[in-house]
Amino acid sequence: MGNKNIVIVDYGMGNLHSVNKAVALVGGNPVITGDKAVIAGAEKLILPGVGAFGDCMVNLKKAGVIPAIKAHIEAGKPFLGICLGMQVLFEESEEAPGVKGLGVFPGKVVLIPTSLKIPHMGWNRLQLKTYSPLLAGAEGQYVYFVHSYCCRPRDEKVITAVCDYDAEVVAAVGEGNISGFQFHPEKSSTVGLEMLKRFVEL
Repeated sequence: MGNKNIVIVDYGMGNLHSVNKAVALVGGNPVITGDKAVIAGAEKLILPGVGAFGDCMVNLKKAGVIPAIKAHIEAGKPFLGICLGMQVLFEESEEAPGVKGLGVFPGKVVLIPTSLKIPHMGWNRLQLKTYSPLLAGAEGQYVYFVHSYCCRPRDEKVITAVCDYDAEVVAAVGEGNISGFQFHPEKSSTVGLEMLKRFVEL
């Protein structure tokens, strides 16, 4: 029980197939769809994303899936945002001034305040902050990142993990049924697969 009906939201952006493959590999039964009705009926939802914040919000709006995503989250059903899918949970981003995010978490997305090269790309080590069932046992583990912008939650209690990139970068957020990973669990070897497995079995 608990592994059926994991919907991966297709809005024309995001590496859907690697996420799909990884979820299937850990025993999930994923469906990739942009169909509002299927999204509305999902037990669990994954919002992957690669690219720019503004394009992402435009595409989500165009696909007409924002109300279904918000209703899913408000109903207390498990939700996972990956990379850009985590960033759009916030209110706004410096990357796209004037474009509103989903506003699930108060706060904004800013350019990584680092003297190191941007994008932050490659493996980095997690430091856990607040308990998240998906990150149990992940302290000090290396996961794979590709991003230039990072989340700055207004309430630091939602930060479940950070990493160090010459600045403290928020690596994961979570509250109740909602989780967000700035890194790519589907590209993070066995560590990332373990996190997806926990999401499947939640």
